[in-house]
Amino acid sequence: MAQNRVSRRSALLIATIASFLTPFMSSSVAVALPQMGAQFHADAVTLSWVSTSYLLAAAMCMVPIGRIADIFGRKRLLALGLGVFALSTILSASSVSAGMLIGCRAIEGMGGAMIAGTGMAILISVYPPQERGRVLGINAAATYTGLSLGPVLGGLITEHLGWRAVFLGIMPLAILAILLLAFRLPGEWAEARDEDFDMTGAVVYGLALLTIMLGFSRLPALLGFVLLVVGLAALGGFVAWEARTRHPLLSVHLFRDNTVFAMSNLAALLNYSATFAVTFMMSLYLQYIKALSPQQAGLVLVAQPLVQALFSPLAGRLSDRLEPRVVASAGMGLNVLGLLLLVLLGHDTSLPFIIASLLLLGFGFALFSSPNTNAVMSSVEKRLYGVASGTLGTMRVVGQMFSMGTVMLVFSLYIGRTEITSEVFGSFVGSARIVFATFAGLCTLGVFASLARGRVKRVQAAE
Repeated sequence: MAQNRVSRRSALLIATIASFLTPFMSSSVAVALPQMGAQFHADAVTLSWVSTSYLLAAAMCMVPIGRIADIFGRKRLLALGLGVFALSTILSASSVSAGMLIGCRAIEGMGGAMIAGTGMAILISVYPPQERGRVLGINAAATYTGLSLGPVLGGLITEHLGWRAVFLGIMPLAILAILLLAFRLPGEWAEARDEDFDMTGAVVYGLALLTIMLGFSRLPALLGFVLLVVGLAALGGFVAWEARTRHPLLSVHLFRDNTVFAMSNLAALLNYSATFAVTFMMSLYLQYIKALSPQQAGLVLVAQPLVQALFSPLAGRLSDRLEPRVVASAGMGLNVLGLLLLVLLGHDTSLPFIIASLLLLGFGFALFSSPNTNAVMSSVEKRLYGVASGTLGTMRVVGQMFSMGTVMLVFSLYIGRTEITSEVFGSFVGSARIVFATFAGLCTLGVFASLARGRVKRVQAAE
């Protein structure tokens, strides 16, 4: 029993560090983007790819990684992911061109997929059902702490040391997590070790996402529409293949037969599609339109993730007592309101109004995230924890990817491939309003998906 307690604490500490690293890096990079753009003379669409390349690589790898972890061991994959993530940050800091930086960020996304697809599954493996909401709330708080500190520290570092230093700040934590994993967490978790890995499905899935995202970036050109159609057809082929293969990469029957699992994942997809690019857009808005420094912009942007970090543990505990759909749906409703407020952005919008909108979004996201995760992970049997974790992570990263894709599409239509200068400030503000209005519509759909998931406790009882 004592050994179990040690393993649980170690798993929670490792997962907490891992959950902090990737969002800290993402939010730090968002604040540093204008400085990167100035050094590499990158246009708005290219700047979008610095964030999108990470998300695209992570999305392509997340489901395969979850399946590989179930077969070969979650601890082993987490250690590899931490190593790849740390190495790729060093390479990113050494970039000599925008293209090299985008490529290094893609490698970083692969490491991030290994971390996200295994850390949560290990937590679920070692903690009993009655404690999952609490530890998932702590895990979510670590994520939002990373998001909170990223803009502040990232802005401070960028302003005084340059954008390259942003990538090196996570190295001590990454090394600490690797050491803890090696020496403080005994055992391994691989409940599906006797099953085969679906390589065909993994290749088709990855190519489908890549083609869809490239299509987004090429719109409204004819090539963009062609790539989108090919990508969607490949995605349909992937679903058909998974439905009939013996050991699927993604258990399609979970979506068909498990309403809680299906609707909770759909709610996550819509929520992340509607909220992720807010930080990206607001970072550009605050530095270009409001003429704030990176450090000042970071202090404004911290409002949203700080509230998320403070209230996520409470939301996790609430989901242990109440139906997760009640808490999560209320959170998505608040997100709709926050996004509608941002539709009103203009050149003269006051900072208190902006901060209030971000605070509302942060509170809404805190209420949504850990209860929704609790619903997903509690709706499947133990041998599918890795797949469920990877699937939820995929919904998150694909949602984030489409969030950035929406921004890229709007930028392409209203700004074009040009640097963001005073001549296009008006077009930028108009683009921001269109983006936030689109996000509010997506989030509204997410509220209905969240409400439609049904009762988690009924599914657990049935198992």
